[in-house]
Amino acid sequence: KLLVGLLEPQAGVIKINGIEIDDKTIDEVRHDIGIVFQNPDNQFVGVTVKDDIAFGLENRNIDSNTMHELVEKYSKQVSMNQFLERNPEQLSGGEKQRVAIAGVLAMNPEIIIFDEATSMLDPKGVREIINVINSLKKEKTIISITHNLLEATYADRIIVMNKGHIVLDGTQEEVFKETKILKECKLDILDSMKLIEKIENSNINRKDEIIKTLWDLSYQK
Repeated sequence: KLLVGLLEPQAGVIKINGIEIDDKTIDEVRHDIGIVFQNPDNQFVGVTVKDDIAFGLENRNIDSNTMHELVEKYSKQVSMNQFLERNPEQLSGGEKQRVAIAGVLAMNPEIIIFDEATSMLDPKGVREIINVINSLKKEKTIISITHNLLEATYADRIIVMNKGHIVLDGTQEEVFKETKILKECKLDILDSMKLIEKIENSNINRKDEIIKTLWDLSYQK
């Protein structure tokens, strides 16, 4: 809400691409930001997949030929081009989220915010959205808001917040080592991290070597 100007910061300033957010610049800044929300049912506004992806383009008065090309391009990018005539009740949660992503991509923002975008999906849907997010990392700035540390393993930078305050900020390696702080934030640590804790408290042979291997396997490269 802060990044798109729906809330004002209580202190300091927010800049997007060097532009400070205020009443005069907010419309310009919003063109650079797209958001995929938590509940896929609440963001499907079209009668069909095609209509939904085209919704934002219509609001920007994009001509019909260009609109058709963009719908085809971005539906294909999220593997939904075979579903263009489907209506929402024929889609799974993961498929609806992929449609939402295509709609955001069609607007060509530089930054995409995923706001707990996988929290209401089944494991298959979660995998689908994570795969799409990872495919976008090289071309967009991705900000993913999540309570799921497994999703955080794909991030270049992780910021952990607790009660409105930043408590950790760093790489995967730097943040995941702070198991105590992560637990204090009521985050469920990775299974590999739980296993590391047990090994650290054991007397097994080659403990250090095993722990190093488990840490290496915890990080997504």
